[in-house]
Amino acid sequence: MRRSRQQSKERWQTPRVVLQPGVYQGMQAGINKIVDAISPTLGPRPRIVALENTAARHRSPEMLDDGGTIARRIIELPGRDEDVGAMYLRHVLWKLHENVGDGTATAAVVFREVYNQGVRYLASGGNAMRLRRYLDDGLRIIVGELGGMTSHLEGKEALARLAESICYDPPMAKLIGEIFDIIGEYGRLEIRSHRSFGLEREYIEGVYWDSGIISRLMFTNQTSLRAELNDALILITDLIVEDPRDLIPPLTLVAKAKMREVFLIVKSLSDLGIGFLTSPKFAEQIKVVAAKLPGGTRDVQQGAMQDLAILTGGRPIRTDAGDTLSRVKIEDFGRARTVWADRTHFGIVGGQGDPRELREHIATLRAAHARMDEANERQKLESRLGKLISGSAILKVGAFTETELKVRKELAERTASAMRAAMQEGVLPGGGAALLACRPVLQQRLEQSQDFDERMAYRILLRAVEAPFRALVENAGYESSVVLGRVDQAGPGHGFDVLSGQVVDMAEEGIFDPAVVQKAAVRSAIGGAALALTTDVIVHRAAAPTEYQT
Repeated sequence: MRRSRQQSKERWQTPRVVLQPGVYQGMQAGINKIVDAISPTLGPRPRIVALENTAARHRSPEMLDDGGTIARRIIELPGRDEDVGAMYLRHVLWKLHENVGDGTATAAVVFREVYNQGVRYLASGGNAMRLRRYLDDGLRIIVGELGGMTSHLEGKEALARLAESICYDPPMAKLIGEIFDIIGEYGRLEIRSHRSFGLEREYIEGVYWDSGIISRLMFTNQTSLRAELNDALILITDLIVEDPRDLIPPLTLVAKAKMREVFLIVKSLSDLGIGFLTSPKFAEQIKVVAAKLPGGTRDVQQGAMQDLAILTGGRPIRTDAGDTLSRVKIEDFGRARTVWADRTHFGIVGGQGDPRELREHIATLRAAHARMDEANERQKLESRLGKLISGSAILKVGAFTETELKVRKELAERTASAMRAAMQEGVLPGGGAALLACRPVLQQRLEQSQDFDERMAYRILLRAVEAPFRALVENAGYESSVVLGRVDQAGPGHGFDVLSGQVVDMAEEGIFDPAVVQKAAVRSAIGGAALALTTDVIVHRAAAPTEYQT
């Protein structure tokens, strides 16, 4: 054992340059291992991947059926050459997971097919750079074909069928379909753990933010631990209020306006300020409830201030503008029919902002969302849009065990993410049928080409677009070549429903995939594999003592 560890240490600490054919052999081995771990999760009858809990081996393993998470959990393979291929594919899949939330299993099997077929061709004397160029040309053709097949869904039943195509959990799909039919593609959906073993949904009037009341002393109902104000003025600021005397000028304006209820949104409020606002003598005149400004970063806080101001008709009091509470005017206050707050959230019902200004603001956010490529920034914009134009809902997920609960919550979150993408950018025939439908145009290009590298690229892509269908069918226990022949005989638009074991019209059966997920998956897979095929040299650095496998 000591000798084995010493050999491992020496191997990982030795710098080395690897040339062909060692590069392809090593990377191919690592890529195939990653895909072998992920491909069983594809389809409505997936296999589960169990990951050992290395921090506490006596605890139960982590049970996963999400390709992105599985890839993320694999942090190193024993062989240095295969580790390069595995970590390259891991990065491709995780970026896809971060950007669209799904499609990693599809991308994994397409990537493997392109890479393995490409390596075989290059080993026989093909040109890697020419092959990559033609693979990229074919990728553009596939994405264009998928764009032509895209359609949009409406209605609770159609959305529920779409959700079931994503999560393969009928009860969950039914609730998620209903929720998105009500809240829309930008609406806020919060996934929470539930004490019972089933699923429940709850709809919330108005909009709410993840920031609670500053002090329990401000609850208007100490039993429910909730505060509620009616016909309230709202002051929005990112100021830090330390001296309670700073609150006197704006609250004097409130008293002169003969208003009695105020909701104060501040970055922070001192204990002296809380004591002043909750003192019996002051509370008899004006009821004030204070909440912290939402967001943990400056950009999120600034966005929340802007949204709140437009929604309620107020003006944000900003530190960077040199504003102070002593200069506040009554016109700076927003207004709402009802404001509520509990320990973790506050919400606004019936904001009194200018409807035209609100519509213009929403249009600006929509345009920014359409232009944004970075996944985290897109999510921030989606969250802001959801608060301004759609409803809010909570899906409560229960299960018998902690492991099952974690898996089911992650499934609900992935499904919600894919549903948003599908509602925004449309759907495609599911079950791998959309990629199968790209074969005629690829076959036509193959027959028209006289260039050997180009012909090989189209042959590779013809195999690659079949890979998700074959994996899905084989995961369900069927022979993929036999089933593919039956689908081809049925004609365009048909696929295989593995749950019923029948060849069906996918659109009529409501079996769909989000278009944005399928497009992103093939872009990541084909583009990533084409780039990997041009790798000719691996340079291994000397690993630090803590970086090698022990």
